[in-house]
Parts: sequence; C-alpha cells; structure tokens
Amino acid sequence: MGEIQRISGPLIQGEGMKGSQINELVKVGDAELLGEIISLKYDRASIQVYEDTSGLRPGEPVAGTGMPLSVELGPGLLSSVFDGIQRPLEIIRDKAGDFIARGVSAPALDRKKKWEFVAKMKKGMDAAQGDVIGEVREYSVIHKIMVPKGVRGKITELLEGNFSVDEPVCQINGIPVLMAQKWPVRVPREYSQKLPYEMPLITGKRICDLMFPIAKGGTAAIPGGFGTGKTVTQTDLAKYSDADVIVYVGCGERGNEMTEVLTEFPKLVDPRNKKPLMQRTVLIANTSNMPVAAREASIYTGITIAEYYRDMGYEVALMADSTSRWAEAMREISGRMEEMPGEEGYPAYLGKRLAEFYERSGRVDCMGTPKRVGSVSVVGAVSPPGGDVSEPVSQATLRVTKVFWALDTSLARRRHYPAINWLKSYSLYLGELREWFAKNVAEDFIDVRQRAMGLLQKEAELQAIVQLIGPDALPDKERLVLEATKMIREDFLQQNSFDEIDVYSTMKKQYLMLKTILHFYDKAEAALALETPLSRILDAEERGEIAKLKRVPEEQVEARVKEINKSIDKSFA
Repeated sequence: MGEIQRISGPLIQGEGMKGSQINELVKVGDAELLGEIISLKYDRASIQVYEDTSGLRPGEPVAGTGMPLSVELGPGLLSSVFDGIQRPLEIIRDKAGDFIARGVSAPALDRKKKWEFVAKMKKGMDAAQGDVIGEVREYSVIHKIMVPKGVRGKITELLEGNFSVDEPVCQINGIPVLMAQKWPVRVPREYSQKLPYEMPLITGKRICDLMFPIAKGGTAAIPGGFGTGKTVTQTDLAKYSDADVIVYVGCGERGNEMTEVLTEFPKLVDPRNKKPLMQRTVLIANTSNMPVAAREASIYTGITIAEYYRDMGYEVALMADSTSRWAEAMREISGRMEEMPGEEGYPAYLGKRLAEFYERSGRVDCMGTPKRVGSVSVVGAVSPPGGDVSEPVSQATLRVTKVFWALDTSLARRRHYPAINWLKSYSLYLGELREWFAKNVAEDFIDVRQRAMGLLQKEAELQAIVQLIGPDALPDKERLVLEATKMIREDFLQQNSFDEIDVYSTMKKQYLMLKTILHFYDKAEAALALETPLSRILDAEERGEIAKLKRVPEEQVEARVKEINKSIDKSFA
C-alpha cells in the first residue's frame, strides 16, 4: 500500500510502493481508479490511470492488486462493445448513464447467462494447455473451451449442461477449470509454431484483392490524411472480409465516427451466412474524449481477444483505427514522465512498440489437441498530419507491415472510392499467394494483374506529356492507352460503398471484369494497327456494357462476360 505523491494529468506518482512490479494493476485514490505501473524507481512508482484523475489529492492511497492488466476471455465476447480496458459499455451505461463515471466497473463477461457446455474429452484423459475440453455455441461460432496456461494433468471430473462462465466445468488434478480465463494484455498468447502464408484475406474490394492483396495472418497499413476514407475503408473490410471473427478497435477516433460504427453494425447482415454481422464481431470503442491512458491499452485489449479466437482455429481480422492516436497517447504519457523525446516528440521506443503489436499477427499452428490452424490479420489505419507519410508513425508502421494501401487526397476529392493510389501502394504477399490465385481463380491471374498495373504506370508517364501539350497531340496508340486505363480506373478500381451489389466483388468476378477490359484493349489495339479510326473504336457500345459489369450480380456475371466478349469479337472482326 502506498500513497499519491504527485499528479500530472493521467500520470500519478506514488511513494511507498516497495514490492510492486512493472505493469501491475493498481487502484488509485479513495475512488479506486484503475491504473497500471509503468515505471519503478526505489519505492516510487509512475502510474498511468485509465480514468479521469480530476479531484485526486496527494496523500490518497494507492493499492496494488498483484496482477497485470488482463482481459477476461470466454463465451459472451462476440457482439459485445467494450471500452479500452474491457469494461462493457452497455452495462456501464445502465449503471452510470450516458457518460462513464469514475470508479464504475463491471465484469466483462455476463455472470448470469447460462451457456450449454458440450464435453469433447473424457474423464481420465490427460490434458494440457490449449487442449479443447468442450464447446459452447456462441451464435454461429463454436466457442472452444481450452485448458488455461499452467494447468496440466489427468481430468478428474468433466461435466455437461448449462453453466455460467464462473462455474467449473472440469477438474484437472483437482484444479477447477472455468469457461472463462484471464490473460495479461501485454503478453502474446502462445502457439506451437508460425506457418507460411498460403491464402489471401478476401475483402471484396477490387483494388485490395486483385491489385494489392493481404494474406490471412498478414499485416496492412492504411495511411491517409483527413477525409480520405480510412474509417469507411476499414469498416467495409470489417463488414465483408472472409474472416470468421472481426475485432474492431476504435482507438482515439472522433465520437461521431464510432457512433456510426456502433449504430450501423447491429443492422448489417453477414453476406456469407445471412445472419447479423454483429454476431461475429467484437467492438472496442475508445473515443478521443476518453482518458488517454485507456487509449494506449485498447490496442492490446483488441489483439489479445483476436489471439484468443485464433487459438480456437479461426481466421481473425483486427481493424485498428487509428494507430496514430495510440502513438499520440504514448507521446503524452512519455512527456509527462519527462523521458528523452525522439523524432517529433514521440518516445524513442515508438518503433519497438509498433513492431511488437504487428508481430502478434500471423498464421499459426495452435497449441493443444485437436490440431488447429488459426490466423490473426491486422489492418492498421494511420492518420499522418497533413497526409505526410514521412512522419515517424507512418514510417515505423511501413517498416513492419507488408501491405501499403496509400490513400490519396486528390482521389478522395474526385469522389473516387476507395481512394487508394495504385502507383504508391504495394503488397509483398504476391509471390506467396501466386499459387493460391492460380489454383483457385485462374492460371493467368497474376499476369492479368501485372498487365493492368503496367498500363496504369504507362498512363502516369503519359499524363506528364498531356499536361504540357494536351491529349490531342498524342499518337492514337497512346491515346488508346489513356482510354483503356480510364476504363480500369472508373469501371474496375472504383466501387460504390452504398450499392448493395458493387460494394462487394468475389475474386472470380474481379478477374472476369479486368480480363474483359484487357480483351477490349487488345482488340482495339489490333484494330488501330489496321488503321481503324480511334473515334470509331471509342464509340463501340461494348464500352458501356463493360462499365455496367460492376452492377451485375455474381451469379450472372460469367454469362454476361461471355456475351460482352462475343460482342467485342464480332464488332472488331
């Protein structure tokens, strides 16, 4: 037990803290505000407090709990909305009203709800960390109850029936095993081994899936200035990506943006199973007006929940919006601790913390039996001031992520969505995913993609000339390139997020759309070589039919593409 010596915003200095540990959770003041020890020197501790510190006075008590900041993991996480330290916001609202009062707390998992537990092992069997002892149905997800860390031995008792999360369902060597377990958020969950990337995370966004794909278990960064569509892009990825479980972390974003997410998600339907999307989603809302220290913790809370579902053998996608606000929280705490600042005032360990976070992604062989493979894919938004990606957070993020979706202010102004710049963006997973694309989409998938990228790069070179002498001075062959790339940009890369058909495209549809555009270009180029007037080529009615492909339903697209290709061949014959 210590006492408060000094108060500096969310940072408290306590003295008389002998015997405390780094990252230990403490209760600060008479109101018992939650905090975490981030620095120790002799018997003095620096504590970041996760709640509003106004009204605290020197001399008030500081009590250690002997435990690190941890999250509760068990049935009931899906469809829940938590704050940065896993307090359930709906229950807190019922207790304290629309604003979170200081010192209010509630268990993350509902203690009253009963879950039907079905045993998967038998009495007398040996069990160790990660073994699945039973299952609980959590909406459409089968929630696997696993042996927690540190428990090993023979199953002496195994029950079946309806239980709450804090009732024992099993005993291993006399140790009771509950359906819920705790895990420290700053410690990565363990696994057997990391596996190579083998398949893409399908997002339904054509520029993401076909041009710059992310692998399941991979990492991606979306840097962009204000108004370029980071949040819209991430919410679309959360809605339509083919992950089994989504963890969406609103870290320091504006309240109205999180309100849109919170009101929109419960109404959405999963396109795969036609059930409410919220049933496979965990939302962590830590808006910009919430305490800054809890913002720093929210990212770790999200990744720990993601790893928990990964350990069940699920494909999990985590959306972090935005890591810049997380870095700003670190900068504020670091400044109040009077640490030596790094570039632009960020702490010197900024790059290390970002790398540690993104390295918790991956595709892994899970611990325990039966054998399971799961993955955590991380997509982090970055909000560089003025859209300048040369600032420290963007650069540190790009060093550790393998996909860069560069949002462009000029594209956003032209209402081009997604506003991802195809010349600045890249994906380092193309080589690893080549075999999957060839096997599951088309043999020439990568070749088609490379041809389209080559045309877009050629267009960029021609645009410099066009700005000097105008398009009419270009030869017809180069003007045709400009027209073809205009079709790629407007008829393929651009998507309408509010159109129920265009908002999502399967890999097959994406390939057929791009292949059709390139087929038209090939025929037009051949016709141009035979001295057909360019104006006549550009008047071909098939161009309009290609533009309408994005609004053709998936089940009709193959037949429609065949009709268009036949019409193109006939027109140019």
